[in-house]
Amino acid sequence: MNEYEELTIRHAKVLKDLAKRYNLISGVRLLFALAFAINLYFYIQPGNTFLIIPLIILAVAFLQAVRVHQSVSWKKLLNTALLKTNRHEISYLKGKEIPFESGSEFIDTSHSYSYDLDFFGKYSFFHNLNRTSTRMGNRQLASSLLSPLPPQEILNTQQAIRELEPKIDWRQEVMALGKIKPDSDESYKALMKWAAKKNPKVSKAIVAGSYITSSLLLASIFIYFYTPLEIVGNISFLLFLFNLVLLGTQIKKIQAEIIDSSEIDKILKQYSLILEKIEEEPFESSKLENLKNGLQEGDFTASRKIEQLSALFAKMDHVQNFLAGLVNGFFPFHILTLDALIKWRKECSTHVSQWLDVIGKIEALSSLANFAHNNPSYIYPVLNDSKEISFKDLGHPLISAETRVSNDVTFNSHSFFILTGSNMSGKSTFLRTLGINMVLTTIGAPVCATKANVHPLPVLVSMRLSDSLNESESYFFAEVKRLKEIMDGLESETGFVLLDEILRGTNSDDKRSGTIEVIRNMVAKKAIGMIATHDLEVCNTVNEHPNILENKCFEVEISNNELVFDYKLRNGICRNKSATFLMEKMGVI
Repeated sequence: MNEYEELTIRHAKVLKDLAKRYNLISGVRLLFALAFAINLYFYIQPGNTFLIIPLIILAVAFLQAVRVHQSVSWKKLLNTALLKTNRHEISYLKGKEIPFESGSEFIDTSHSYSYDLDFFGKYSFFHNLNRTSTRMGNRQLASSLLSPLPPQEILNTQQAIRELEPKIDWRQEVMALGKIKPDSDESYKALMKWAAKKNPKVSKAIVAGSYITSSLLLASIFIYFYTPLEIVGNISFLLFLFNLVLLGTQIKKIQAEIIDSSEIDKILKQYSLILEKIEEEPFESSKLENLKNGLQEGDFTASRKIEQLSALFAKMDHVQNFLAGLVNGFFPFHILTLDALIKWRKECSTHVSQWLDVIGKIEALSSLANFAHNNPSYIYPVLNDSKEISFKDLGHPLISAETRVSNDVTFNSHSFFILTGSNMSGKSTFLRTLGINMVLTTIGAPVCATKANVHPLPVLVSMRLSDSLNESESYFFAEVKRLKEIMDGLESETGFVLLDEILRGTNSDDKRSGTIEVIRNMVAKKAIGMIATHDLEVCNTVNEHPNILENKCFEVEISNNELVFDYKLRNGICRNKSATFLMEKMGVI
């Protein structure tokens, strides 16, 4: 946290200095404007043609002041975003709030683990992990949490996260650039729709003709200035009208090219700056280097091309302004912009999705790198291909280090555990701890443990289902469907299975016999994992397969008339009970 506090102080100081410069340059710009106006007034008086030189100097000085003012204004916006980024990080680490997007739109009750393990939604893992600032990054991070990687890609991702972790300034600048003008799903979809459009045909004759008539118009205006003949003035006016007519012939095509999204040019400008940061940063890991190489196409870079597109959209948007449209009477501004847009799309449209995808992937990796940076005690698992899974001091990454209870667990000598324990003893939390760390392993992220040796496996979970009212399904039927999906998944490959108190929607005898049969199926399909149950008779199934099944438990103690949970995983079957004691204490019975 000290690092973020130091960065906050640094950016606050820079922002204060920028505010002073901004105000100073604003004053200087105003003085130049006033001086220019005064000089112009005297210049137009007879006999003051000598004032043309200071007039030109003042005009150049004013334009330079405007340029510097815009540069300082941009730096202010960037440092404001950087300051906000670090304040958010401090607030998060202090446990005050989670000022990041929660990913609620990615909740999927049918997914094999994300809903059961609370991956999305308020206070979810995504909510805590997310440090993306663009829609591509947001979606790519969600996708990475749902998409286990093959072993070699896991190792490549580990390497990439390790490389990005210490690059805190670079990561935060990428994040801040996306925050200045937030994009949206709508702007992204509009851009993709535009890139996929078929190019309209713009007649070369119209482009050439507009150049010729504009040149003739400028020449006639120049001639009229020195020889104010009426016929020359009429020709100038007719050429002006002719240019507007040419614009009218192309106006539908021009309007069709305008993206129906506010300030798309500013959003594209930010994309170009993010891409430029990626292009300029030296990388060593193969994953990051490959992403970076995807931004170079022949002689041009993605950042330069997206910047060009931003400028073209900024120009195109002015056609809807009446006064700006009149400029086309003097010069074929929008016809040439249309021609340039069509050429751009012909050359680059197939790359747009790829380039923006790189931004998303970099942001997703940066979020994981931030997760690693905030948790320096976490480790990267060693991978194996022998179906061995072991964790030392395994804990849940969303539980603070001060209150977290860690456990050792190994699935080597026995591959499937039956877990018992009273209510509130920690069974469900431990199952989620196993699940989330297995998923972190399969996406290349560090895990909450001091040592881990893992065979990456598909994670299959049935812990928390909901009634599918739209499909007229009961909880029980939804659970049976999930169990069927898990069994089907185990047909093709070994999976890591986590089951919590299954078959709740039936009577105790039916539930017991069904649970035992499910465990037998887990053994037959060589599944690795754990099932939690309150039914102690289920634990006797271990006797059928003593080399595969093993009982584990969480115990509860009653001390000084209080329930005491230590949340430590033990061998054997839970013997202590807490339900009757708790109900008696609360006066229920």
